[in-house]
Amino acid sequence: MNKPLIAIVGPTAVGKTGLAIEIAQRIDGEIVNADSRQIYRYMDIGTAKPTPEEQTVVPHHLFDIIDPDEEFSLALYRDSATKSISDIHKKEKLPIIVGGSGQYIWGILEGWTIPEVPPNPQLRQELESRAECEGGDTLYQELQNLDPEAAAKIDPRNVRRVIRALEVCHSTGELFSDLRKKNPPDYDMQILGLTTDRTRLYDRIDRRVDIMIEQGFVEEVRGLLERGYSLDLPAMSSLGYREIGRFINGEIDLPEVSQQIKFATHKFARHQYSWFRLSDSRIQWFDIGEDNARIVAQVEANVRYL
Repeated sequence: MNKPLIAIVGPTAVGKTGLAIEIAQRIDGEIVNADSRQIYRYMDIGTAKPTPEEQTVVPHHLFDIIDPDEEFSLALYRDSATKSISDIHKKEKLPIIVGGSGQYIWGILEGWTIPEVPPNPQLRQELESRAECEGGDTLYQELQNLDPEAAAKIDPRNVRRVIRALEVCHSTGELFSDLRKKNPPDYDMQILGLTTDRTRLYDRIDRRVDIMIEQGFVEEVRGLLERGYSLDLPAMSSLGYREIGRFINGEIDLPEVSQQIKFATHKFARHQYSWFRLSDSRIQWFDIGEDNARIVAQVEANVRYL
């Protein structure tokens, strides 16, 4: 029998972490991170990383694995997550992938083969210079015109990935989206989606941003700057970090920063639904108003092998 795998997906702030911990406690599971920002050390509050207390309840994998100035690719994530899943299965435990990063989730669940196209340093430098001079939105628009399928699956704020997609297209003469092949793994998968109506989701996001600031988001960003990490780093494109940096630099006041982060997070949540579509028959959707205990019991009943 194929070994089981649970994935919990959905937009930010819907409660994926809490549900994952409940399932892991009930069915002897371990959690594998699929959030592209929670991989970074020193970035805890602004990425809504599971707290140290939560991480002691059940084992967690692929959190705090690189520094903010280190490069990390989808291919590296795929290899790391696949190994973590295999190690969990060897212990006869249940792997639970949790996150809102669509590329990370589907890269594992659909078995993406990442294009083996070597870097083109000269072209990359040209694109990076353009991004600095013209803004990342210009490059994203270029990618939308060139390869709309690839653009739809990349966060516009992630300039590094936009540049990589353009680099592959220009270097090979082929579309980035066409070079991605799928070799689905032999897992017995259950994909759970958490959702709610937009008004309620925005309220949850806004409350979370307020709590992050109360918990020390400003101090976290100040600490990163004191460690020498620049606001220009790709890691710092994570929601809120550059906005907080502008406050620290005296360019904007805190109430305006808070509102900017909330609006940006609303937009990001809408973008996540392009990865996790409510019409996707592979995903079993639950409204966050439902009782987690019922969801956990249903998952337990459907796990066929451990």
